[in-house]
Amino acid sequence: MTVKLIFARGPSLETRLLLCLVLSGLLMVADHRGQTFGLRTLLTVAAYPVQWLAAAPVRLGGWAEELFTSHRELATENRRLRRQVAELKRRTLKYEALRKENDRLRAFLDKSFKLGEQMLVAELVAVDLVPYEHRVLINKGSNLGVHVGQPVLSVDGVVGQVVRVTPVSAEVLLITDPSHAIPVQVNRNGLRAIAIGTGDLGRLELPHLPNNADVRPGDLLVTSGLGGVFPQGYPVGTVTEVVPQPHKHFARIQARPLAALDRIREVLVTWTHDSSRPFLPGDSDSQPAAPHDP
Repeated sequence: MTVKLIFARGPSLETRLLLCLVLSGLLMVADHRGQTFGLRTLLTVAAYPVQWLAAAPVRLGGWAEELFTSHRELATENRRLRRQVAELKRRTLKYEALRKENDRLRAFLDKSFKLGEQMLVAELVAVDLVPYEHRVLINKGSNLGVHVGQPVLSVDGVVGQVVRVTPVSAEVLLITDPSHAIPVQVNRNGLRAIAIGTGDLGRLELPHLPNNADVRPGDLLVTSGLGGVFPQGYPVGTVTEVVPQPHKHFARIQARPLAALDRIREVLVTWTHDSSRPFLPGDSDSQPAAPHDP
């Protein structure tokens, strides 16, 4: 047992230190003379895997940090771009609404010039929801000269007439209201009739016309001027159906209003006589003349 321990003992620590110092000195001398290039290369190649493994955690941490940073930046950029897209869509819709409103107002202006009468553009502010009562409220009233019985138009045709007025608003009875009737005539041949509301925004009736009346589908109906409310020549509707009824002696004739009564947003309030023209701000021609002695 003692023999094994003696042989198992290696060089002493002093011997090992001396050998390391000698080896280091020899390597330094050889390196100074440039004789260790091959050995240095060999040792570098041999140590590279160890260096790579030692640096791997640092590289992995940097890659993970860069990945998470890039993800946060992309998420932030994505949210910013989504907000920008939503804002641009909102602006586009707003501009589109303004463009359509501008087109409608241009059509109103063109219509007023064609009719050669004084017009006042008004906007709808409320719609009567009572079944079979077709009434709307507009934002122009007696302070601008609007009065009961005044005709109301759209760019396409007759809308109705004013039935109630306040200083800042007016109530308009649509031509499709069951209580409304308007004198019309067939534009093709001048045949006179009465167009009565049916409670349906897309339908008018022409009662009490004989079965042999010269009325055809597609005929344009315009105001006849009778009754003193609607001037002559305003478009009202188009005949859609003519059905003779021999047992009643009168034909069933229906028409469709030309004005889009379920979609209008602006209307034209019309003055048809110079005496009823109101004083509008900025209109010097509408100011009443000063009285003078004869």
